[in-house]
Order: sequence, then C-alpha cells, then structure tokens
Amino acid sequence: MRSLPLFAVLLIPDSLRAQPKAVQILDEEMNRNFAQLKKADPPAYFLSYEMQEQEAQSVTATLGTLQGSNASQSRNVDISVRVGDAKLDNYRQIRGDRPQFAGAVSLPLDDEANALRRRLWLETDRVYRAGAQRLINIKTNQQMKLEGDDKSGDFSPVPVVVKYETVGPLKFDTRLWQERARKWSQYFADKPEVLASSVVVVGQRELKTFVNTDGTKLQYGRLFARIIISARGKAGDGMNLSASETFEAEDPSRLPDEKLVQQAVEKVHKKLAALLKAPLAEPFTGPAILSGKAAGVFFHEIFGHRIEGHRQKDETEGQTFTKMVGQKILPDFLSVKMDPTLHQLAGVDLYGWYDYDDEGVKARPVSVVKSGILENFLMSRSPINGFPESNGHGRKQLGAEVVSRQSNLVVESSKSVTNAALRNELIAEIKKQNKPYGLYFEEVSSGFTVTSRRGLQGFQVAPVMVYKVFADGRPDQLIRGSDIVGTPLTSFAKIAMTSNDTTVFNGYCGAESGQVPVSASAPALLVTEIEVSLRERSQERPPFLERPKASTISGVL
Repeated sequence: MRSLPLFAVLLIPDSLRAQPKAVQILDEEMNRNFAQLKKADPPAYFLSYEMQEQEAQSVTATLGTLQGSNASQSRNVDISVRVGDAKLDNYRQIRGDRPQFAGAVSLPLDDEANALRRRLWLETDRVYRAGAQRLINIKTNQQMKLEGDDKSGDFSPVPVVVKYETVGPLKFDTRLWQERARKWSQYFADKPEVLASSVVVVGQRELKTFVNTDGTKLQYGRLFARIIISARGKAGDGMNLSASETFEAEDPSRLPDEKLVQQAVEKVHKKLAALLKAPLAEPFTGPAILSGKAAGVFFHEIFGHRIEGHRQKDETEGQTFTKMVGQKILPDFLSVKMDPTLHQLAGVDLYGWYDYDDEGVKARPVSVVKSGILENFLMSRSPINGFPESNGHGRKQLGAEVVSRQSNLVVESSKSVTNAALRNELIAEIKKQNKPYGLYFEEVSSGFTVTSRRGLQGFQVAPVMVYKVFADGRPDQLIRGSDIVGTPLTSFAKIAMTSNDTTVFNGYCGAESGQVPVSASAPALLVTEIEVSLRERSQERPPFLERPKASTISGVL
C-alpha cells in the first residue's frame, strides 16, 4: 500500500485564530436582518447563512487529444429563514409539497463588506417573503385536511458550535495532468470497438462558512480529487454498452500513479470488448453472489434511502421501516452504520466524509442496524416520532434545501467466509435449487429506488459485469443486458452469508436535496434468490459508415 500524506485540512485551535472576516460579515448582517424579521408578521424565529466557496480545475482528454481544460472559482450563499415557531413553520412538508427557498445566490469573491451585505440583505428579504407565504398556505391546508400520523414539530435544538478550520490550497498541476490524460486516452484511439471514450481528471477545493441565530459559527471544508475513465460501444443488436473505472482521493497528490491508471485504462477496454461479444441475459430468478461494490450499491439503494428520517414523516412515502424500530429487518449476522467521520476504509479514500453537516451539526457515526435489529434513522434537524434530535445527517447540494441523507454506509458481518468458500456455497445452492446456473455480479454502475406510496416500493440496480456460474465446473460466462430488480423486505430475507473482506464504492447520490458525495462499503453477499430483468435496448444499429483510418498528414498519427 502506498504511503499517504497528511490530510489537507489543517486544524488550528480557536484560541490561536481570530474570527475569519467572512464569518464576521455574515454574522453581523444575519443579526441585523434577524432583529427586524423577528418583529415581522408572521415573525421569523431562526435564520442561517451558508456560504460555499468552490475552486475547481479539470482536464478532459479523448483519443490522445485535449478536449477541455477548465478552471473556475465561485462563491454562493444559501439562506434559511424559518417563520412561525419550532412546532409549526414554513418548512413543514405537506403530502409531498416540499419547500424550496434556497437559490445559490452568487456572491463577490472578495471579503468586501458592503458588496456582501447588499446581496445578503436582498436575498434574506426574498426568502422571508416566500417563507411567510408558505406558512400561511400550510395553516390553511391544516384547516382543510386531516393531520398526519407524525405530530412532532418542525425543528429541533442542537448544541451551539464555534469552530474555524482552514483548508489547504488546491495543488493541481494542470500541465502534468494534461500530459497524463492525453497519454491514457490515446490507448483507445486504435480500438475499433470503442465509439467514444474519455479520461477526466478533476480537483476541487470547497470551503463553507456557516452562521445561524442559535450562535453557531463555522468555517470548514475539504478537497476532492477524481479520475474517471470511460468507454462506450454498441453491440450488433443495438444495445448501448459502457465500461468505466474511477479513482477518488482527498487530494490530487493521493491519486494513483501513472502505471496503475494505465492498467485501469486497459481494463476498461477489455471489459467493453468482452461485453460487446457477450450473449444477452435472460429473465432469471435464483442464487447469486454480489461483489462488495455491488453489495454496497445494493444496500445504498434498497436500504439507505428508506432509513432517511424525513421519509418517515412524509405521508406520501412508503415508510417501509417507520414502525419497525426495535424489530429484525436484516439477518442477525448483519449490522449497518453510517459514519461521516471515516476518511478511509479498506485502504480506499471515502467520498462521503464531512466534519459538519449542512445545518452546522457535528458529524458522528450512527448505528442504524445492530445484529439485524433496526436502531436508528438518519436525522437532520427535522424531528420525527421517537427521534427528536439531529444526528448530523442534514445534507444538501448548493441551492437545495436540507433533508436527511446518507454519508459513508458500512455493512458489517459476523457470518463470513473466504471468497472461495462463498463461491462453493453458491455452487451448492445452485445444485440444491436444481438451477441451470447462478449469477455473479462483479460490478454495477448505478441504481435507483422508488420510495413513494404511489410507486411499487421497488428498486433497480444496473450491473455492468455479470457472469453465469455453472455448478458442473464450466467456466463462468459473461452476459449483458440484465438489471437487478425487487423489493426490500423480500430481498433482505434472502441474504445467506458474506465474504470476509470489504470493498468500497464511491460516487454521488441524487435525491430531493440534490447531489451529495457518498460511499458504500460492504463484503460480498450470497443471496439464495435474486431476480433479474432484461434492460431496454436501443433499436439503432452500429455506425453504417466505415471507421476513419489513422492519418499521417502533417506528421500527425
């Protein structure tokens, strides 16, 4: 394992650090506006400003040429004004009607007080007016319709925190990454199977300044870095196929070396070429193994979204687990936690870590399931029955409103065997069920789930590399065009055992509050029954025109 440098977030004791100027400006303007708003009709009882500064640099290359090289810097603010009181305010969700007041208003990049205050003043006025109108609508709605089952309030108290952290500079050697991206992308240039391909390298620095009328004052942030290698092709029957590899790190300096990335590029091509030759999948129900990455996405989709706190209160949600606290929902050998304080697991940098959530609440690990028993939900400052406090999982994308969201999901098992033994158990299960084969899901790309009552309460996970496993010793056979489908409670009941190692899936999760970075970590799972359906495919044939040949004009290959 390669040696890792120190984290880029430098912690300085508050006693040795003066209040940052940005904190001072935001705090003063917030208090000035709040003094007037709490006397308004209806009155505001809470105000917060979250200013986010982003610096990003990226390089994109394809077929050995530079396709883009960008640098950007921005500063935006989201403002939250709560009107009414903590028992009933303008953020209450009424049967699927979700509030939207934030707007990611652009701010000057410099800490120039007058310019910042003017934008804050105007935006605060706008958000208050919208919030006041919505509170009136909510009260009218309550008079006309039945009250929901959850009669908890709309906002919970949290400890006041004052903390100032600084984030090291984004050290992104643009020329170096351009050279490497060109080199890596060149590999696809003479591969006839590849219709389109790219190598993207991204570095990002994020600094957040947060103040609220409770007294919390924070400045904190982090660095991101990512390499994305992708290639796309089209099978003879029209099916669009793709393969990819990604690397994530806290800092560009922690991304892998050239050799490892080159190996990943070659792996992407091999996967795509194999998929293009693979036979189509067929509808199937039977035993299977999900690799650790596939299992992580599986849990993120079918479980993680259903234990987000706001879904337990929303009458339009399916509320699969709302009344199951203290009950068994998973096999007793499985436990699940969400831990945004984890920076690394199994030698991999995790994407879902943070120091404070987007409501200024200190991040902390949450035991969600212990030995199969449901213990907790993921909570923002919006309380629900039995869970009156936040546990640091109020998250959002810039310009969206906070709801409870996942962070670093970690599945742990007390019934584990080696990968070889797990495969033997799969073969035994195939024979026991008298199935022609079982399945091994090596890699998945994404997934989605339906949690609303109007939906089917189902989920779908999109595998990339799926193999038929035969009990008679024949080599595994790669197939294409299958999706994992099912419903949560039925699927959980089919988990039989796990492997004894853990792998990590990093990515972004999209939901009501936008895109947030997350990770999902799990051992491989043996399930006695899983259902796959056929994926929709395009009716367009591969390109009719012959592929252009390499040119030597002007000495260019």
